[in-house]
Amino acid sequence: MSKIAVLADRGVVELTGADRVPFLQGLVSNDVTLAMPGVAVWAALLTAQGKWLADFFILTEQERLLLECERAQADMLVRTLGRYRLRSKVALADVSAQFVSHVAWGAAASLPASAIAAPDPRLPDAGFRILTAQALSSSASEAEWHAHRITLGLPDGSRDLESGKTLLLEAGFDELGGISWTKGCYMGQELTARTRYRGLLKRRLIPISCTGPTPAPGSAITQGGAEVGSVRSGVPGLALATLRLDTMENTVPLMCEAASLTPLIPGWMRLPERG
Repeated sequence: MSKIAVLADRGVVELTGADRVPFLQGLVSNDVTLAMPGVAVWAALLTAQGKWLADFFILTEQERLLLECERAQADMLVRTLGRYRLRSKVALADVSAQFVSHVAWGAAASLPASAIAAPDPRLPDAGFRILTAQALSSSASEAEWHAHRITLGLPDGSRDLESGKTLLLEAGFDELGGISWTKGCYMGQELTARTRYRGLLKRRLIPISCTGPTPAPGSAITQGGAEVGSVRSGVPGLALATLRLDTMENTVPLMCEAASLTPLIPGWMRLPERG
């Protein structure tokens, strides 16, 4: 049975103009040329130092690109991307008021012909991303969606990633197809590539089960009294957490406030082999 949830905290940035694809191609982590009707691309905008600023799904409709993003980041994306426009024939606008964002998962859902939709490119079980002018009838809550995507290990923007701090490979962008390693340069590409090829990762964003009250986002995780990570977004009994990789080699329990934590490594995630 399909489940559809309205995502009230999502917005849309529109790119129009003849140079919209090459313009965005030089700025974001993934290959923008792969976006087409029915095919979405998941990509991130980074700082010059290779740290996460925002991520979004790139969808296409006629002669425009639509970045389905956090609504709170839409204005920032317009301003930040606009700084690099120079002589490019491209226009940017926050068009969040024109769209309602949805996610659908489970069995295939019946959508109106006017819907702009594509499978979530990260994992088949993540379902579809959908934009419509009016809200569709929902069969699930946002909380149900967050429980589903946390179980899958999927990050959700600033709920799980830290602006100017998180590396893409820490958040699974490599395994989940959010990075093109072949398209050429983009902002922050050098550090992203160096992190991959030199194996520099020290922490990962990982689903955890919680025995006891689910800790609040930002709560410190300890192991044997030492701080080893922090909780990010969560629902009762389940959360995503940024954890040091060396905690996986330690049998000492992970604790956060009154809860004990157990890592739940998704099947898609590649962690370094233990010695």
